[in-house]
Amino acid sequence: MKREYSFIIPVYNRPDEVDELLASMTAFESDIPFEVCIIEDGSSQDCKEVVALYADRLNISYHYKDNSGPGPSRNYGMNKAKGNYFIILDSDVIMPADYLSVVDKALNENYLDCFGGADAAHESFSDLQKAINYSMTSLLTTGGIRGNKKAVQQFEPRSFNMGISKETFLATEGFGKIHPGEDPDLSWRIKKAGFKTGFIAGAAVYHKRRISWSKFKQQVTKFGLVRPILNSWHPESRKITFWFPSLFVLGFVASIVFAIVGVWWFLTLYGLYFSILLIHAIMTTKSLKIGFMALWATVVQFYSYGTAFLKSNWYTGLLKKDPKAVFPHLFFK
Repeated sequence: MKREYSFIIPVYNRPDEVDELLASMTAFESDIPFEVCIIEDGSSQDCKEVVALYADRLNISYHYKDNSGPGPSRNYGMNKAKGNYFIILDSDVIMPADYLSVVDKALNENYLDCFGGADAAHESFSDLQKAINYSMTSLLTTGGIRGNKKAVQQFEPRSFNMGISKETFLATEGFGKIHPGEDPDLSWRIKKAGFKTGFIAGAAVYHKRRISWSKFKQQVTKFGLVRPILNSWHPESRKITFWFPSLFVLGFVASIVFAIVGVWWFLTLYGLYFSILLIHAIMTTKSLKIGFMALWATVVQFYSYGTAFLKSNWYTGLLKKDPKAVFPHLFFK
């Protein structure tokens, strides 16, 4: 069957982001046909006028619906789309010119019912966005598995850059109502249904993350809260690496206690790690300022995710509490 691509883009109060994203899609280098479905999720600042600006350059449709969260909005878009292979994007990404040709070539060579790609920092991003991108994707943090390998064991495609065939969507009924975490949940349900998932190394997008320090902390805290819930739903998804931020935080506290009683070498190991991380961040970002910001972003990431992960395990794992009752803000009705 010939693949007909539909880009599914939910958006909430982000007309400027949509403008940047659509502009980047007009620069695609291939002649592969595609449509774009914009799903306005109950926004008070809609992007209808922005979409209209691209009507003569893109095969684009605009759909407004009541607010229900990103997962149901993506499902809504896939139900409205005319294609048979959906590519789901967040509104805060910018597309490389070769993206669609890379995806199409990869699927011709090794077909996947569902794929994921990496995220990267664009040169136009702010220093903060570049620092957070480093902490979320570096091999020296827990983010390394998200990005730059051709084969990643148990890879979970993420909805900022995710492809899914119409057949797979219909069989699994798409995304659930948890957020964040709706994308790894769907990825594992796809695998259980017998479909093939994988990672397309060259299909990266520039992911802005629209982040401030407070929003970044809130985001990674939620990631820590949802992971034990996902592990309980899909026990086969559990990995020891999910515990690393929590163990890192507990180990740091213990190293301070040891230092108080005169045993310094535990704290010295942390100092060595942070020194290596800082040097690597400076070399990677080519900026002293961004390097130090990336160091702080890693501290925020480890602490926020690690403490939230322990909290969620305590309530949902040990005490067997209902996740929806304990953490209602993680679920849409």
